[in-house]
Amino acid sequence: MSETMLRDGVVMLGAALAFVLLFRRLGLGATLGYLVAGAAIGPQGFGFVGGAETKLHIAELGIVLLLFLVGLELHPSRLWRLRRDIFGLGLIQVILCGAALSALIYVTTGFSFGAAIALGLPLALSSTAQVLPMLQSAGRLNTPFGERAFSVLLFQDLSIIPLITIVAALSRAPADPSAPPGWLLAVYTVAAVVGLVLAGRYILNPLFRLIGGLGERELFVGAGLFAVLASAAVMEALNLSTALGAFVAGVMLADSPYRHELEADVDPFRTILLGLFFLAVGMMLDLHAIAARPFFVISLALAVVATKAVLIFGLARLFGMAARPAMALGLLLSQGGEFGFVLFAQAEAAQLIAPSAASLLGAVVTLSMATTPFLMMLARRFNQPKPEMRTDLEGPELAGPAEAIVVGYGRFGQTVAQMLMANGTPVTIIDSKAEQIDVAMKFGLKVYYGDGTRLDLLRRAGAAEAKTIVFAMDRDQLSREELQLALKSFRQAAIFVRTYDRRALMRYKGLDVGAAVREVFESAVKMGRLALEAVGVEPEEVDRIEQEYRTRDKARLRVQAESGTIFAEEAKEMMFHPDRPLGPA
Repeated sequence: MSETMLRDGVVMLGAALAFVLLFRRLGLGATLGYLVAGAAIGPQGFGFVGGAETKLHIAELGIVLLLFLVGLELHPSRLWRLRRDIFGLGLIQVILCGAALSALIYVTTGFSFGAAIALGLPLALSSTAQVLPMLQSAGRLNTPFGERAFSVLLFQDLSIIPLITIVAALSRAPADPSAPPGWLLAVYTVAAVVGLVLAGRYILNPLFRLIGGLGERELFVGAGLFAVLASAAVMEALNLSTALGAFVAGVMLADSPYRHELEADVDPFRTILLGLFFLAVGMMLDLHAIAARPFFVISLALAVVATKAVLIFGLARLFGMAARPAMALGLLLSQGGEFGFVLFAQAEAAQLIAPSAASLLGAVVTLSMATTPFLMMLARRFNQPKPEMRTDLEGPELAGPAEAIVVGYGRFGQTVAQMLMANGTPVTIIDSKAEQIDVAMKFGLKVYYGDGTRLDLLRRAGAAEAKTIVFAMDRDQLSREELQLALKSFRQAAIFVRTYDRRALMRYKGLDVGAAVREVFESAVKMGRLALEAVGVEPEEVDRIEQEYRTRDKARLRVQAESGTIFAEEAKEMMFHPDRPLGPA
């Protein structure tokens, strides 16, 4: 048994590494790589690994950990602020998409009315396990767009219990006398949530304060996993959503001073288990069912994606979203979700559908999930603000020869350009925001209109002769690929890049830039000096602390870039801590 598990683990990790590296290299995302890897090594592929359902049950802990981490980011007050989107947009989305997809299945497939409902309602749910990590990695989970997407996903997770109740009400199977009725499940849900809230306030928070005082890292990791698994176990014992329990536990610890430590400890487990989850989903893909009815599976998957995208777009517009973000939201949430597999199994047990139908619909969900990386690329295009077209703005091709080019004339670029102009250096300034150009004109400054990340526009601006190019746009609008092209094309110029945070610095690792400067780093160091002086630290000691901080920060960044994560253990050891101050000189 242990030998089989070890062999399966080696095969799964090896396949995951190979396919995810390949798909990330192709720009298709890790999720699609995991799905294809699972299909390749599973029973329907080369048959290297079996037991997909067992592995899926274990891997569902990844969803539990994901919801816990999301909960850590949401203070109860913020969750209350999102109530309109959760219980308004989320509720209408589940009802409308569920009804539309049920009708589609009933009309086009010949399934009975009860079977169509049992299949259509689960297809209204989207993939929390797929969408949330994408939003997190893109840094958009805490934006208005990300919050709206999260609100819909959260209500979908909450709706699992009512959907199970509906399937049970339609059941043709003999009633299970031991199963609780739907109204009792609703009571259980409210009671469990209240119980977890009280446990978080009066048990978990004091527990973490106690463990934090001891300074035992291993104990802290164990306590974090205990909090997640215990809350999930309580919900499972009540036949409720384990992910909901973990989410509530996370929300209760959102105000904890140990929140960031918990995130760092739990996140590696979440990453591994979510990868295993998508591997298991790929392994469960019934390739024979697809081969037997390829037109049905592919057309239904496309119909699900198109129907949900259109309906969610319309609902988002009704809830006040602009057209482009609304379309992006529709594309982002258009796939089927992992809880569809659970509900299809419930429908099969209720004798509403045959096992073959459950396999076919499982294949439909998996294929719809495989479309998400491609739709995300399309969604990014839709969610980019459309530049204002102005015919009265001059492009940089009209600028004269310049030694310096500054791309972006916001609060950062203004300072850089002003200092260059103070020296009398000829400088060409480019910005893509018409209103920014108008403001500059009021101060008598000439700013040229255009997207300064484009190579052809930089050439027209004279970048081939410039001594320096400064990319000073906000929010890291310059991709690694665009920066690489600029470095190769304008080798004579020293290229400088403004970055938002250390994650962006890590993204540019290995590129021969003149410098990549974090936008608030120097001002934060300046304020740190002022704060030290205010508490009575001698000037010489202030200088020593600043120098040591800069040295350690540079070393931390190097370690983090080499390891590929900001949570590298060696990097964390370099940080100052209440019990690890800088010693005497």
